[in-house]
Amino acid sequence: MSQPSALSTNGLSRRKFMAGTVSAAAAAPLLTSTARAEAPTATQPTLRQPVVTSLRINKQAYELSLDTRTSLLDALRDHIGLTGTKKGCDHGQCGACTVLVDGKRVLSCLSFAVMNDGKDVTTIEGLASTDGKLHPMQQAFIDHDAFQCGYCTPGQIVSAIGCVNEGHADSENDIRDYMSGNICRCAAYPNIVAAILQARGETRGA
Repeated sequence: MSQPSALSTNGLSRRKFMAGTVSAAAAAPLLTSTARAEAPTATQPTLRQPVVTSLRINKQAYELSLDTRTSLLDALRDHIGLTGTKKGCDHGQCGACTVLVDGKRVLSCLSFAVMNDGKDVTTIEGLASTDGKLHPMQQAFIDHDAFQCGYCTPGQIVSAIGCVNEGHADSENDIRDYMSGNICRCAAYPNIVAAILQARGETRGA
């Protein structure tokens, strides 16, 4: 007579044992998913937190708390109040927003303010001397009536100074070529070229 197996002695048949194992295996992913869902999620850092940006604008230091997406143009106009720099196309195509950054021309609508941390920015407001005397390029634009509506004029003047200091004002053709990024919808281009020719000698290095 065969001896009863340990399973049957404990009241558990082989069939019941196998059925219980399969059920446990099937339930395991559900238990894992539940546990994973109940696990506390890590706190995500807040996106787009303001960043303190130090700018030196027209020889004056500013510390601004800015969204990293803030353009240099918007920082100048909306956060500092220097509205001489104009917002034209806001796509870098018209040149109305031109400023000088460390002496070089920059389209401020295409440059993030945080990219210019610690740099020297010059806008149209910073060209005249403290006693009110106009920059030679500003005076030349007046002398040659190199504007009509005036909206593009701040960018034209700042770009003209950069053009001269970058060594691109040796001839009328050079001036036309290197000033072509500044659009004048009033078409004062001949007078703008004449103004740059007048002021280039006094502007170099100024």
